[in-house]
Amino acid sequence: MTLLYLGLAIWWITHFLKRVAPGLRTALDTKMGAGPAKGIISVLILGSIVLMVLGYRAAPIEVIYDTPSWAGHLNNLAMIIAIALLGMGSSKGCARTWLRHPMLTGVVVWAGAHLLVNGDLASVLLFGGMAVWAIISILLISTQEGKWDRPQAGPAKGDIKWLVISAVVFSVISGLHIWIGPSPFGA
Repeated sequence: MTLLYLGLAIWWITHFLKRVAPGLRTALDTKMGAGPAKGIISVLILGSIVLMVLGYRAAPIEVIYDTPSWAGHLNNLAMIIAIALLGMGSSKGCARTWLRHPMLTGVVVWAGAHLLVNGDLASVLLFGGMAVWAIISILLISTQEGKWDRPQAGPAKGDIKWLVISAVVFSVISGLHIWIGPSPFGA
């Protein structure tokens, strides 16, 4: 579980650096240049994901709570919503005007969906940790940036493109889950 803890810690630190310690982030940019500093942060984030995945897969199964039999269906529906939310902020249609923090909201939905179907300690740490990170991020950004300047709505074709891309991404993620396990569709 050490890798899981380490991955979560690196994820939180790298993502909160700009919000919690802006002086340190500015000093990194000044000392190294903005491009190289962003590159190092990106490598750390990628490394944190690898550590979380390895730590999660290697963790012993310690059941904390039993999951309901119907949770798999709700998980799959929530995952479609989570993936759509993750892409909503980058869409060019009207949908991007609906929420201030669609990507972070998508992380909360993703984490909640996975907590519905995984009642073990490693899942609670990973998905619960990511949900808490996203909620704190939403609060920090909203507090520090104040009023949201809602983006200009785009044409309906932007929303159609966003929904098609979301469906493709859901299909790819589902396929990867089936391939590496566990299958999100049961048996």
